[in-house]
Amino acid sequence: MEWWGWVLIGVGVVALGALAQRAGWIDLRGDGRRGGSGGGLVGIGDEVFNPTRHEAQLELDRQTTLPAPAPIPGDGDLGVIQTEGDPDAGDGYRGSIRL
Repeated sequence: MEWWGWVLIGVGVVALGALAQRAGWIDLRGDGRRGGSGGGLVGIGDEVFNPTRHEAQLELDRQTTLPAPAPIPGDGDLGVIQTEGDPDAGDGYRGSIRL
């Protein structure tokens, strides 16, 4: 096979992958999920040949990822910028009209 045949095959594979990504058949975003138990080539195989198992693994990963804890009174500003007229700044809320 000529060299241009291999180039055409490569371009076709990349185009098919882009079409599958855009159509939602595969998900290549990555979106920060690291160290999951269903990653790598096994995850791709499950997505293609056993989609129920793949969806169950994604749901398990979502449920085991813990959100940030909610703030409690006395935590301080936690890096939030306080602006002038902020009711939490210490002088309290005086209403929107100052006389």
